[in-house]
Amino acid sequence: MRIERLSPAESPPMDLLLLADPSEKLIAQYLRRGACYVAKTADEDLVGVYVLLPTRPDTAELVNVAVDERHQGQGIGKALVLHAIDTARREGYRTIEVGTGNSSVGQLALYQKCGFRIVGVDIDFFVRHYDEPIFENGIPCRDMIRMSQDL
Repeated sequence: MRIERLSPAESPPMDLLLLADPSEKLIAQYLRRGACYVAKTADEDLVGVYVLLPTRPDTAELVNVAVDERHQGQGIGKALVLHAIDTARREGYRTIEVGTGNSSVGQLALYQKCGFRIVGVDIDFFVRHYDEPIFENGIPCRDMIRMSQDL
């Protein structure tokens, strides 16, 4: 598997991006401001994606991390997160942030295993920004858990 940045001429994989964020409007905003990276197999199958988004001076945010459902549980998500951390470090950022839903149990574990620490909670983020309720693991997704890592 290799991870590479999409060129501006390439279309981002919306089907994968929508796995991580059900709002096409928010995804479009991220893509305009950030860099999209994709994971491909040796056979050129697209299996994962993330967007690295500059937010403040010296800070980038990792958004829209997603792995094709047929390829989950194979370490691709962890490879994407570690690639994003390394990319942010190489590009001179001093901090990388990520946010995930309170109901995203697997993602919360993954990000902590990759060195992120919880720094805050944006109460009712998903209620304010999404028209339809989101449920994961039988839990209503209401709050954004904010995480950060110094590079």
